[in-house]
Amino acid sequence: MISRRLIRVKVFKVLFSRINSGSDSLTGAVDDLLNSCSKTLDLYFFILSLPLAMRKIAESKIETGLKKYQPTPEEVAPNRRFLENRIIEKLDSDDVLLKYCEKRGLNWNDYAPLVKKLYTSMSAQDYFLDYMSAQENTFEDDRNLLIRFFEEELDENEELNAILEDLSLYWIDDLEFVINVITKKLGSLKAKSKFVHPDVFLKEDDREYAFKLLETALINYNKYVEIMAGYIHNWDPERLAATDTSLIVLGIAEAVTFHDIPVKVTINEYVELSKYYSTPNSKVFVNGILDKIIAGLTAEGKIEKKGRGLVGSLE
Repeated sequence: MISRRLIRVKVFKVLFSRINSGSDSLTGAVDDLLNSCSKTLDLYFFILSLPLAMRKIAESKIETGLKKYQPTPEEVAPNRRFLENRIIEKLDSDDVLLKYCEKRGLNWNDYAPLVKKLYTSMSAQDYFLDYMSAQENTFEDDRNLLIRFFEEELDENEELNAILEDLSLYWIDDLEFVINVITKKLGSLKAKSKFVHPDVFLKEDDREYAFKLLETALINYNKYVEIMAGYIHNWDPERLAATDTSLIVLGIAEAVTFHDIPVKVTINEYVELSKYYSTPNSKVFVNGILDKIIAGLTAEGKIEKKGRGLVGSLE
């Protein structure tokens, strides 16, 4: 499930936390990383179950209207299209989803006010009004409605982000990625097919990559900082932003350890992370220093790339 970029983020956070807390226990660090990765799958199921909670809000609203002493014509004959959405019905009969959420206590019962706000916001949007008033109702219409909801209603929602952060610190950087996974799965879903849920890692190679990257960076941290010091003239490594140091160490670890990852990919990935997790000037600094270090280690024969298209990639 989780991408290489998200793996890098998670490894960076574990490494940064361990180094700054003075704990260099590899076992503890690996446990932290595994927990962080598995929490992404928890968030996937939690967010995927949200339409079920929204349907309860919609159903309650209809029932309240029917019980009024003088209901409006719309309340007497309510539009039940959203309640009968085929995708939501699939979710409601998905044993894997329901059992996973039940086992881990992932439910929206304690967050009914947010669910109600999300439903109210969605129901006021043109895409929802068009969906509810359309003469025809196809599976594709049901599917597209939920895709639009996930793409448009959850982005930069401060209340949702606060709830997710309160539930798990590991979820802070995962929501956008999880939403993308969900919408892609919805986009490929057919009327007669079932949800195929992901595993934590897309493939076993990704699991090995995650743990090997963390292990190499943690074990060789001081060594790689010394190497970095040789490329930083008139700078004391201890005066550098701790985030920059961790990102550069990870870049060295990846370049040295993984012979099938192009150097340009490694540098670009850690420069990209520096934009979000370090100082405003970190992008230029990380790019320049990491490029020099990797070029130097390659010239010394300490970095070797193998595979088609990788040999000579530094030229």
